Amino acid sequence: METKEQNIPLWRQLQGAASVLQQVRSGISGTAALAPVPSELRPGVQALVFQALRSLGRAQALRQLLVQRAPPPAADALLCTALALGWHEQDAPYEVFTLVNQTVEAAKRSPATQAQANFINACLRRFMRERDTLVSQTDKNSVAVWNHPQWWIDRLQKEWPSDWQAILAANNRHAPMTLRVNVRQSNVAAFLKKLDATGLQATATGQAGVTLLHPCPVQDIPGFSKGEVSVQDAAAQLAAPLLLSGLASTTPLHVLDACAAPGGKTAHLLEFTNCTVTALEVDPLRCEKIHQTLHRLNLEANVVVADAANVPSWWDGKLFDAILLDAPCSAAGIVRRHPDVRWLRRETDIGQLAGIQSRLLKALWRTLKPGGRLLYCTCSVFKAEGAHQIEAFLARNTDANLLPSPGHLLPGDSAPGGAALDNPYGDHDGFYYALLEKRSA
Repeated sequence: METKEQNIPLWRQLQGAASVLQQVRSGISGTAALAPVPSELRPGVQALVFQALRSLGRAQALRQLLVQRAPPPAADALLCTALALGWHEQDAPYEVFTLVNQTVEAAKRSPATQAQANFINACLRRFMRERDTLVSQTDKNSVAVWNHPQWWIDRLQKEWPSDWQAILAANNRHAPMTLRVNVRQSNVAAFLKKLDATGLQATATGQAGVTLLHPCPVQDIPGFSKGEVSVQDAAAQLAAPLLLSGLASTTPLHVLDACAAPGGKTAHLLEFTNCTVTALEVDPLRCEKIHQTLHRLNLEANVVVADAANVPSWWDGKLFDAILLDAPCSAAGIVRRHPDVRWLRRETDIGQLAGIQSRLLKALWRTLKPGGRLLYCTCSVFKAEGAHQIEAFLARNTDANLLPSPGHLLPGDSAPGGAALDNPYGDHDGFYYALLEKRSA
């Protein structure tokens, strides 16, 4: 069997997908695991492994019914990849018998799985014979039904008793491709016309966004290479307007973007209003991404490699008018874009990340001038990284005032935390926003 577009045998792509899955299980991010995959294989491998990750809970439950003792890691990854892709016939990317045949071929052609090829074949043939019964048995397993770790499901049930099922369901869907129009070069109406002229259908989203009906490679988007648009989720596009709207100054605003990589929000700040931006990023390689983003958009910022929490190492003592703190977090709100996250995270990570967020808030607050604003945000739906974090900060800092803020935005179309005015209906990622003002003495 070969792919329709690339003439690459399916067994090769299944080998690649299983290899990525095995690495994710060992703690490596999907992005890092996909990076060394040959370019001609990567699109197909990514599509297969993303689908497999979205059904991994079901696949693991099925594998446990087929054989209680896990096979060696490489063989188990290949078997679970096939089960994840084929358990629901209507959603399978290929005919199930084709997936089975090509999975066995993949096993035979890899030294890591040759010895288990017959075992994998036997498991998958049994699965085909008994699929309805086996799937029915796994319907009693909440990890199989929702394809998230049990601790994640339990936490959402506790924190979002009315919304947890909708959150999990949204996490298992594909995210839309949303663009941010560079208002220094164009506007939404003009860009929608340009898209229509090239055959790309889209709708307006928020103040400066458009959402494509069907995702496409960025090189196919008119004006992308010239900086007319950027790819940015609708929820992430709220940051610059929330922080800077109505913030008066007779001189260009002095703005800090802490934890700035890959630079999307840095660029949006510069596009949105006349300001100077210092962009901090602790990772030198990720700093390079900020430079690339700014170069494409023909924008300039003071990009500094530094730990935002270590203020003396980078701050010149001049107070900021505005600070954007897009803090490191669990990424629990962007699981639909990064389906590996749910399987990489551990419950203990949430408390550790909340501690980092708290330290960053404490460190950066003293660099903000009286009357200035700090926008705290995370791409998480967990309250320890959102509402509870800010409640604790306000209790410790009597000079902080919480301004009207979106709060928790849940993935999909709904936003129980209070939808922001410029994006009440858009399909967005999970996010949290709190806009803080520093009271004058």
